[in-house]
Amino acid sequence: MPVHDGPWPDGTPCWVDVSVPDLDAARLFYEGLFGWEMQGGTPEFGGYLNCAKNGRLAAGISPKMMPEAPTAWTTHFATSDVAASAERAGSSGGQVLMGPMDVMDLGKLAICTDPSGAMFGLWQPGSHLGVGVYNEPGSLIWTEQLSRSADPNLAFYSAVFGWEFHDWSAPDFRYASFVIDGRDTGGVGEYGQDGPELPPQWWAYLAVDDTDEAVDRVVKLGGSVILPPSDSPYGRRATVADNQGASFALLAAPPEGYGD
Repeated sequence: MPVHDGPWPDGTPCWVDVSVPDLDAARLFYEGLFGWEMQGGTPEFGGYLNCAKNGRLAAGISPKMMPEAPTAWTTHFATSDVAASAERAGSSGGQVLMGPMDVMDLGKLAICTDPSGAMFGLWQPGSHLGVGVYNEPGSLIWTEQLSRSADPNLAFYSAVFGWEFHDWSAPDFRYASFVIDGRDTGGVGEYGQDGPELPPQWWAYLAVDDTDEAVDRVVKLGGSVILPPSDSPYGRRATVADNQGASFALLAAPPEGYGD
């Protein structure tokens, strides 16, 4: 089981969470889908749930703080200086929507958008270090930002995090992976022109043993299918939404992920 202890390197996708209007409904859905062990949920933390796999943190579930906030998954990136990272985001074509702010002793948080409007988080760890398990069924395996125009976002994230990229583009497909500690860690690219109309966003890919079986479970648990299972060079994938409409991806047979 790939595990990680300690802070993640700056610029690494270190945490994912989903913001929902109905915490109990989300709990039932994700327990049924991934077998997550739920921790927290107390009033002092606003009901926030940490989701664990075999005792190690994998993701979070948050009640919406404002009714108008999107029901969506958010990818958070590690930083050793959240104020400096947020300042770079704001001066490089993005916006800072919230923070930087202290989250008790857990860490410091900022929520930003990139030039396309895709939302992401910045996390400076305190006692909460981020994911402790990855590339394992029921945990984060990949994350990518997709929009209709990748180039402004590639320049933006290079400025904010200092990412270097491997270009995987084809004549009709713009895509690049970002590299941290010599590993392809995630991607920034464009939606296919023939695909469904989806907003710019960071997609959390969560690992499963069997994509087709997981998609069946999504539907039985009240979720929906956006793109059915299909084979890719990196494994069998599908795009789904949970029982409250938050969209995410499923992937079996991992690409090389980030790690120690």
